[in-house]
Amino acid sequence: MRPRTTRAAVTAAAVFSMLAASFTAATAHAAAPGDTITLPVDHALAALPVRDEDRTGYERTKFRHWTDADHDSCSTRQEVLLEEAVTTPEQEAGCRLTGGSWYSPYDDTHFTAARALDIDHLVPLAEAWDSGAFTWTADEREAYANDLSDTRALIAVSAASNRSKADQDPATWQPTATGYRCTYATDWITVKTRWGLAIDTTEQSALTDLLTDCPNTPIEVTLAR
Repeated sequence: MRPRTTRAAVTAAAVFSMLAASFTAATAHAAAPGDTITLPVDHALAALPVRDEDRTGYERTKFRHWTDADHDSCSTRQEVLLEEAVTTPEQEAGCRLTGGSWYSPYDDTHFTAARALDIDHLVPLAEAWDSGAFTWTADEREAYANDLSDTRALIAVSAASNRSKADQDPATWQPTATGYRCTYATDWITVKTRWGLAIDTTEQSALTDLLTDCPNTPIEVTLAR
């Protein structure tokens, strides 16, 4: 016979779970830029600050992007295309890419021409501004817009899906490929954690709902701020 679970045991388990969440959230808040933290994705979501967003003063030009930080003639856009290619393209002078193939996970679509893809900021530039980047320096915004240090920050996707998404968050836009939504939500939370960005209440609710149907995957992230 299976042992009966007492009410006290259930209560103790619930208290332990809440304490564990509080501990991991406190750990995330105490970490410093350059530190690498690991915690369950639901704890990472709980650790994000919640506040209203404000787009006052936003201009896309305040995030200098597609730079060539290592001076190898390949811009950030081309670096992502090279990193995410399913079939490696030929790299010609000036980092012109020919041939190759790519997969767009937002809409479960394959491409054989680099020009058919956009490089999406998983957390859009406008969303980053709303969520805290309005307080950053120009250098910090440039670093965010060209973040090649975490492969979840930038993603090669179909131009159609990127333009459909625009600057929306998960409360109003989610990938049409439903099998990718858990990864999308987890990566969204990871990028916001990495850059110390806030979420608003509708975004928090949408992410919570998404995670209900997802494994509570541990995320590992190196903090940029």
